[in-house]
Amino acid sequence: MPKLLPPESHPTLMISMREISKTFPGVVANDRIDLDIYRAEIHALLGENGAGKSTLMKILYGFYRADSGRIFLDGQSLSIQSPHDARLAQIGMVFQDFTLIPAFSVAENIALFLPDLGAVLDIKDVNLRIEQLSARYNLKVNPHAMVSELSIGEQQKVEILKLLLSDARLLILDEPTRVLAPHEVDALFQVLDGLRKDGLAIILITHKINEVMECSDRITVLRRGRVVGTVPQPDASESMLVEMMFEKKLSDVEVSRSVIRKGALQPLLKLHGVYTRSEGLGVNLVDIDLEVCPGEIVGVAGVSGNGQKELGDVVLGMIKCLKGTKNLFGKGVTHHSIQRMRKSGISYIPENPLTMAAAPFMTVLENMAVTKTWRYARQGGLRMDWQAVMTDIENTMKRMGFSLPWYVPARSLSGGNLQRMIIVRELTHDPRLIIASYLTRGLDVQSTIAAHSALIQARENGAGVLLISESLEELFKLSDRLIVLYAGRIVGRFRPKETDSYEIGHLMTGTKVQHDTKS
Repeated sequence: MPKLLPPESHPTLMISMREISKTFPGVVANDRIDLDIYRAEIHALLGENGAGKSTLMKILYGFYRADSGRIFLDGQSLSIQSPHDARLAQIGMVFQDFTLIPAFSVAENIALFLPDLGAVLDIKDVNLRIEQLSARYNLKVNPHAMVSELSIGEQQKVEILKLLLSDARLLILDEPTRVLAPHEVDALFQVLDGLRKDGLAIILITHKINEVMECSDRITVLRRGRVVGTVPQPDASESMLVEMMFEKKLSDVEVSRSVIRKGALQPLLKLHGVYTRSEGLGVNLVDIDLEVCPGEIVGVAGVSGNGQKELGDVVLGMIKCLKGTKNLFGKGVTHHSIQRMRKSGISYIPENPLTMAAAPFMTVLENMAVTKTWRYARQGGLRMDWQAVMTDIENTMKRMGFSLPWYVPARSLSGGNLQRMIIVRELTHDPRLIIASYLTRGLDVQSTIAAHSALIQARENGAGVLLISESLEELFKLSDRLIVLYAGRIVGRFRPKETDSYEIGHLMTGTKVQHDTKS
């Protein structure tokens, strides 16, 4: 292998990654990638699912080790063997799933991350440092508050404060807007702009091209583990970026609205006066009235942690109704088991595919059958018909334009490919009712279009869909009706044309509550 030379010096060049390669079993995640990161810029990293974006940044943060290649800081070779090494080099990363301790206060969480933490915790000094820095960058959060009591947006502020107070000068943010309401996204971009003006470098990993166009200075596109190109934001367009990501133009799905007159059709799903009691840090559902009719998509808006997971779980039967009733296809199913609910025609795409929908150490093929073993069991359960599994799944993948390896463990898949696996499994066999939580989380543009098309086709075939999403754009585009969840209650009901994203966003965050007229 030829000797890698340091990059040419530049007054604002901070990090250079040269010839970075990383492979996992059956997957080349990064293939000889070169990337330069400058001070005082927001650098967006784009690419389709499995393109290698998160892997590359986890190498820079020391979460993974590269198989080959070099990293340079200010022109000097830098060895990053762990996140500790990265933090010593003033590199910090906010992951998609936050790493805060819910039972600790904001100040205690941040103190654990500080490099200069003494043997005795001076909590007053930590509080003061938090207050000063949060005021400077408009990251206001109460240092005394318990993390378990914070909204998702506030938790994200704590994660950023952790990095800033540990003196990070390069911030890597992995899908930072995925759980934020529109006004919270605007506030985050203002924070990032302030950090950029103070000379910090920011890497933004995102699938949302419109956000990239709004806030970034430069954009690097990855495809199949390699850099396609880097363009200044003023020279880029959405169509250009899509073509760089996929080597082709994409046509978006066309959506027609379904109007269900009350009483015209018997609901597929009907919840009446449903209450639940959560365990641990879950949310209690309070007096939930909800109907989903055949040929209808009902959207559920809400900031993560306000009862969306519990709503999907109570429909499937994973948590029980403390009060109220649940009807499915005109029959009372309040106390039915999960298996009975699934056999009746329910599919469920949960919010976290790895921990809630997949067996990580089983292969993709085995995961495709795990929720429907009764379909493929032969000889009284002594044998599985794997050929039948492959035939059914391949038909769905062909229809959606997806491709997945059969014999690798599910845990080796990228987040986007893992989501594809669950979508394919749950949309096979024409379900009558689909509960889709965060359907397109982690999906690239092409896969998002395919997933949207599959939902629209299911609706047109008479299925009902309960679509739970953090993306208001997605909800407004696909939903026939919308409800808003806040603190386990339905606080608003709309048709998309009757409202806008800012009204919904304020309801999601509890800053405005519409009187709930049950319908």
